[in-house]
Amino acid sequence: MGPRSKELWDRASQHLPGGVCSSTRLNQGLGFPVILDRGAGGRVWDVDGRELIDLCCGHGAALLGHGHPAIAAALTEASRRGQLCASETAYQGELAARLSELIPCAEMVRFTNSGSEATLHALRLCRGVTGRDKVIRVEGHFHGYHEGLYIGGHPPAERLASNARDPYIESAGIPASFAKLILPVPFNDLPAVERCLAAHAHEACCLILEPVNFNSGGLLPQPGYLARLRELCTASGVLLFFDEVQTSFKASPGGAQVDFGVTPDLCTIGKALGGGLPLSAICGRAELLGQFKPTGPVQHSGTFNAPLLNVLAALAFLDEITRPGFYGHLAALGDQLLGGLQAAATRHGVTLTAPRHGARFGLVFAPGPLRRYDDVLAHDRARFLAFVRACWERGVWFHDYGGSPCHHGWSAAHTAADIAAAVVAIDGALAAVAGG
Repeated sequence: MGPRSKELWDRASQHLPGGVCSSTRLNQGLGFPVILDRGAGGRVWDVDGRELIDLCCGHGAALLGHGHPAIAAALTEASRRGQLCASETAYQGELAARLSELIPCAEMVRFTNSGSEATLHALRLCRGVTGRDKVIRVEGHFHGYHEGLYIGGHPPAERLASNARDPYIESAGIPASFAKLILPVPFNDLPAVERCLAAHAHEACCLILEPVNFNSGGLLPQPGYLARLRELCTASGVLLFFDEVQTSFKASPGGAQVDFGVTPDLCTIGKALGGGLPLSAICGRAELLGQFKPTGPVQHSGTFNAPLLNVLAALAFLDEITRPGFYGHLAALGDQLLGGLQAAATRHGVTLTAPRHGARFGLVFAPGPLRRYDDVLAHDRARFLAFVRACWERGVWFHDYGGSPCHHGWSAAHTAADIAAAVVAIDGALAAVAGG
């Protein structure tokens, strides 16, 4: 840790718990938070002047990279117009209309800020529409930090759905009574879903999942899995809810429901939508979204719902991702990066699996195949954290996610030269890890 970083962290720790504004920003692979000064394209610089190739990319929010000129121009325009938070302008409706053109389920849209906020209000909508309180959720998937869904997602082995009487509560401060509303099932396990629906469809408002389980290393749905969920939910009257906060825009403008050809009843999108600014959305069938006030009985409001600053940035973002060649460029960078990573792992005898969807991929230090969360419990946390540190020492920044097998990625602003340099650093890091 550089001297300026240490000075700032020490000072911040007097006023911020752990010296950070988000618990996972204390990088456990490094033992300290990364304190950045600036970013440009696919690189960032910390306050000590250390230059890093960024393979975190704002956890998926910086799909265009850092300092994109179209986003900068949008911010300037919003400032010229006085920013206008807490008000409707001509642009919220324009953005909603463009999302409706891109995302199959998005007949109507409601904007929020964070992904956690989006899933919280969408869950309330599901309950308000169906009159049912329970939620079927898939193990290993992440839907935000609120009490409604931060239960049953990432249990230890002894608390898996197949082993535990009650769903695992993932944070202190969540009342035990909330767990009674959660019905966890394993990913890619259709018989488990069928059994759950047979017993609980009459009291379940929705089945929520990440179409790609990025939060457990990027696990992909097995062929036919999502399509069968669609059939089961339609037959049982349970709403199918795709949490696309992470999958949205990573492989196509329409998200995973286009990528896999399955349309849910509603979805949440975010991360990249704001071009690096906080903006998420709830999208769904008109008869569902129409139940939000003022046209229905379900409350959803907020001073900072879709401020002009973020909306103009989102419109600029959509302009960029719908340009010809955008996703071809992203895919070529991914082929280069993941091909180099896998070759290096083989060369140095390091066992890892790197599932990929679009511009995000997992790093699971365990053998494949990986189909569900309990497969990922074999992940070698210590070896992964050693890899994160070894990459940092060689000029590549991977976020550590507390050592869990989460997700990483690249942006459209990365160049082939950036990726080539990253592969060299990764090769050296894996050699160091293999050597102990």
